[in-house]
Amino acid sequence: MEKAKVFFSDFRTIAFGDGLPTKLKKLIKAAGIGQIDFSGKFVAIKMHFGEMGNISYLRPNHAKAVVDTVKELGGKPFLTDCNTMYPGKRKNALEHLECAWENGFGPLSAGCPIIIGDGLKGTDDIGVPVAKGEYVKEARIGRAIMDADIFISLTHFKGHEMTGFGGTIKNIGMGCGSRTGKTEQHSGGKAHIKKALCRGCRRCLRECANNALELDLAANKMTVNTDNCVGCGRCLGSCNYDAIVFREDAAIAVLNRRMAEYSKAVVDGRPNFHISLVVDVSPYCDCHGENDAPILPNIGMFASFDPLALDQACVDACLKAKPLAASVLGDNRAAADFVERHDHFTNTSPDSEWKTCLEHAEKIGLGSREYELVVVRP
Repeated sequence: MEKAKVFFSDFRTIAFGDGLPTKLKKLIKAAGIGQIDFSGKFVAIKMHFGEMGNISYLRPNHAKAVVDTVKELGGKPFLTDCNTMYPGKRKNALEHLECAWENGFGPLSAGCPIIIGDGLKGTDDIGVPVAKGEYVKEARIGRAIMDADIFISLTHFKGHEMTGFGGTIKNIGMGCGSRTGKTEQHSGGKAHIKKALCRGCRRCLRECANNALELDLAANKMTVNTDNCVGCGRCLGSCNYDAIVFREDAAIAVLNRRMAEYSKAVVDGRPNFHISLVVDVSPYCDCHGENDAPILPNIGMFASFDPLALDQACVDACLKAKPLAASVLGDNRAAADFVERHDHFTNTSPDSEWKTCLEHAEKIGLGSREYELVVVRP
């Protein structure tokens, strides 16, 4: 079998030459994005707009380079992400859009509209069968993402405290899941009511199809009948007061495998293309309301039709890089009790693990871990 091709370009530029956005355009064109028929097609470009307070997310300039290329090829692009499972600044479409705007993403800066994939409250999703799924039979994906004719992922490759790194598969699998979908990936448990936050408004009752939610009339607080709760997460998006939570109790290996299966649901059956930038490699996810110093130097831009090969190429490049001393990784390495794991990501977050994600992705046919790296020169 022919190896997947992953195209690479570093971040070097020359004086009075092309800037990085133009270099990114050249990279994705060299990688073959023009092989896709974009003519009149709706194109979802999935990225992360960054949590408020975090400034390590990809700049709008990167998004615009991809958007402009898609438009040149005749497509109708929109930037998209789905609402978060946890309470924060991106848990519903209104706050999510405000966060994106404050972080610099808008029709002028990005060159296209922004659509929150799972709607106002994170409940506008669609069930998508997972071919060869072992952990997920039907993924809950944001409807707007699945309505698109073509799917493109634009990923900020960085560390992650649970999954080791946040790459293309995480951007697609976790990122495209609705609030229900994210809940399914993170948790095998039941809904839990925070009594101090519950106002007894009963909105959640309309979402529960399993008679799992009951009102304590005396206290005017909702309760969960755990015998009836199936952990579907539909109630999560209905609560405006963050009173419903799911404990993130899925073992990391199970989380990784569910994430891979969700990714497969998103890309199967339609043209897809993937871009990953290894830049500002922060130790933790862009979902944090802050970002620490990068653990590794800026490496470059990668692109491929194969999301798994892309993640493998990015992690391989990172593992070859020299850690930055003034970082969490540097602090850990300097500690007296440091244990060398020969992996920058697990050395940063010792409880994290990423290999099961890539192994499972290959098993279910998401892509190949074998790749040929093609360097694109200026």
